Amino acid sequence: MTDARGSAGRNGETNARRAPGTPCWVSLMVHGPAATHDFYGALFGWEFRPGPQQLGPYARALLDGHEVAGVGQLPPDRHLPLAWTPYFASDDVNRTAETVRLCGGTIGVGPLDAGEAGRLAIGSDPSGAVFGVWQPAAHLGTAVTGVPGTPAWNELMTYESAGVAKFYETVFGFELVPDVTTDDVDYMTLLLDGRPVAGIRGVGDALPRDRGPHWVTYFQVADAEKFLERVIGLGGHVVEPAGDTEHGRVAMVADPEGARFAVLQGGRPRGADARDERISRPRR
Repeated sequence: MTDARGSAGRNGETNARRAPGTPCWVSLMVHGPAATHDFYGALFGWEFRPGPQQLGPYARALLDGHEVAGVGQLPPDRHLPLAWTPYFASDDVNRTAETVRLCGGTIGVGPLDAGEAGRLAIGSDPSGAVFGVWQPAAHLGTAVTGVPGTPAWNELMTYESAGVAKFYETVFGFELVPDVTTDDVDYMTLLLDGRPVAGIRGVGDALPRDRGPHWVTYFQVADAEKFLERVIGLGGHVVEPAGDTEHGRVAMVADPEGARFAVLQGGRPRGADARDERISRPRR
């Protein structure tokens, strides 16, 4: 969604190593990976190939031969709400994991090697929202952006933005820019080198009690209405219907297992092409 996600070539190809803190990958853990592959394959045109064996049953989703996301299998006894998880780039995942702990977060998985692909950890911030940390080796992360079927933005849904934003500022070196356009919006944009890379939305009591704080991944789509029809036809459902925003047309959906994600049609956010713009994110 922004140049800070990696240097983009023709057709949105991003082959460069990301700066530390940059969202570089998204992954989903589910109970039925085969059915999930069918759903997202039909929805986005993804094809799936096996990923590192160290991650258990895990596959990488490819769009026109480019890796865009990952899908793994949960243990049978795990019954937590499913959600897409963003991974943030790190030059030293061990050091980042220690910083997470020192700042009040937790590390639930790793740090561990994922074969020759790289090294990872999965943790949670002080509010409980889960995120990943990725130290790349052979696998740099999402290889194409800016076209339908690719991640476009990551946004943390939490109780309030200010406190947890300090955690991400310390761990990943983000610059924090609060939304000052209106008093009734609690929103913080996370910047790296002056460019927006993610957002934090405080929703207070409106946060679903059965989910708690969680990250939401936005995927680019060509036509939001037609996309929602496909979601329903494939066994998913619409959580929030499509609506216009200053940055494009946005909707929230869930796959057949209940994993939620958002979609963004058209429009690039302010700041994607200009360094002097300070706020950039989809606003519902």
